[in-house]
Amino acid sequence: MTRVSGNGSSVDDELIELAAAHGVATGYRDGDRRPVTVDEDVVVRVLGLLDVDAGTPQARRAALAAARERAGRLPGTIAVRTDRERPLPGPGVLVDEAGRRDDVTHIPAGLDPGWYSLEIDDRTVTVVVAPPALPDPERTWGWMLQLYALHSATSWGIGDLGDLRAFTAWTGAAHGAGAVLLNPLHAVTPVPPVQPSPYTPSSRRFGTPLALRITDLDAYRTADDTTRAEVDALRPEAGEHIEHDRVWAAKRSALELLWRAAGRPHPDVDTDMAEFATFCALAERHGGRWSRWPEALRRPLVEDGPRTAFHTWVQVQVQLQLAAVRDTAREHGVRVVHDLAVGCDPEGADGWALQDVLALGVRVGAPPDAFSQQGQDWGLPPWRPDRLDATGYTAYRDLLRAQLRQADGLRIDHVAGLWRLWWVPPGESADRGTYVHYDAEVMLAVLTLEAHRAGALVIGEDLGTVEPEVTEGLAERHMLGSSVLWFTRDLGDPDAPLLAPDRWSDDSVATISTHDLPTATGFLRGEHVRARAELGLLDDVAAEEKKAAAERAELVAHLRTHGFLRGESEDEIVVAMHALLAATPSRLALVSPYDVVGEARQPNLPGTVEEYPNWRLPLPESLEELRDDPRVAAVVDVMRRSRG
Repeated sequence: MTRVSGNGSSVDDELIELAAAHGVATGYRDGDRRPVTVDEDVVVRVLGLLDVDAGTPQARRAALAAARERAGRLPGTIAVRTDRERPLPGPGVLVDEAGRRDDVTHIPAGLDPGWYSLEIDDRTVTVVVAPPALPDPERTWGWMLQLYALHSATSWGIGDLGDLRAFTAWTGAAHGAGAVLLNPLHAVTPVPPVQPSPYTPSSRRFGTPLALRITDLDAYRTADDTTRAEVDALRPEAGEHIEHDRVWAAKRSALELLWRAAGRPHPDVDTDMAEFATFCALAERHGGRWSRWPEALRRPLVEDGPRTAFHTWVQVQVQLQLAAVRDTAREHGVRVVHDLAVGCDPEGADGWALQDVLALGVRVGAPPDAFSQQGQDWGLPPWRPDRLDATGYTAYRDLLRAQLRQADGLRIDHVAGLWRLWWVPPGESADRGTYVHYDAEVMLAVLTLEAHRAGALVIGEDLGTVEPEVTEGLAERHMLGSSVLWFTRDLGDPDAPLLAPDRWSDDSVATISTHDLPTATGFLRGEHVRARAELGLLDDVAAEEKKAAAERAELVAHLRTHGFLRGESEDEIVVAMHALLAATPSRLALVSPYDVVGEARQPNLPGTVEEYPNWRLPLPESLEELRDDPRVAAVVDVMRRSRG
């Protein structure tokens, strides 16, 4: 039997059953909740990417028979809550992390949270035992900071971890702020051109040396005067835009001088970091795209040469400075919250080291909608759900641990990806994809367990077209969702009025904007329309200008109606926006320096690459100037009055 949808596509029942068994969607609902059937050939191609042959009727029937046979068995990894027991299909042996063994007929309630293995039916199944929820986050406020944009009298052309230590100490002591959310500080491939986007990292498991404060290194403090003078002479001057290649060239040269002055140390590190350092050394020799390296080097390996030693030492310095930031923040009552990007550069260190659990060649994105009529292609490879399951989610667990070692909180970009991701097969356009589903219970259990162990806050970016189970799943586990002033409307309807502040969700992080949206000043001036019009990205400029003016008037009226605004000036409106955030029941309200100091340009303009200085805009004021800016004092005052 074949089913035909309203869009003219058709998928037969056997393929529907086979696809469902492997988590591949044969249909979905678009942004307007209309059903869409995925083209059969796309479904077949995506199944093939999961090593399931559905290309002929015979192959399809064989694959379906195998799937039906597996249906009654436990998967390779299961999730269990500490407050619930889980039945088993038969007797087994449960082994905890200390090696203690217990004969079981079910997974009992009351187990300590942790990682267990279950020996059952001649197999070993990984068992993730997680608490039902994290502690309720306290109600507080803080900052959302693009670290690269911060700068001070002592930084080298880009915001660094020394600036961050100073910022967290200042805002904790002087303002009583409770959190600082950062852009991703993931590692870059250390050869030009250096990728400016923090959301396309070489590795999500390691940190970026671009953020190192060179003069805070022990090797700098202990170097002789001549070496320090050579290092100081390398410092680049700040420019209108952040020049990542120039900054990295200067810092790399300084690090090499200091490494040699320290006796060329080769720290003893774990295998993952040794592999990462090896990747960096190989990239210097063979270029930044590992798929073009000699065949023998295209699988993970560890080399023991001087360049590997250098990159190992550099990464150790990054980890030490990240830990110092966290410790300083804790001393002043501030949680440092790191941001986890959706994925990694397929040609980067993680693509090379984790290729067995990634679907290389696939690009993650989004289906067509009103804003992106051809769909979106983010160029990032997704996890393979079957490989995660078979390997006990080890790579995902280790990624979370790597982030949480240096943080008291974690933001998950595009958190809906824990449930499903839009896969675009190799060679296809973004509209020629489908959703692949993950075991959300296990993905969330691993996240809950590791955050529980780290004592960390979790924030999920659940903006845009998100299924209800995503927001509900976060709230159930006391993880926070995201509420943005521009989008927080009654019933979630984009055509409905702006939502009264007392009706905002308490299970969320309240912000004015995001890095992909207009700043407060940009919104008020219509800069987001002007910038896109100038670049030819709008079909009807007049209509967009009219819409922007109406939205501005609506917001100003909303602020007046609820008693936050009495004046007329731009600065007064910006302060009123923050007063609205502070008045919401949202557990965490975050302030962006871009908004406070009147920066009209947004950090990233989607749909552009080189046409716009994405991720290269420094703040218009230095850290020293922020301390004395009356606009900062005014916003801090309204946040503290409502949130303590």
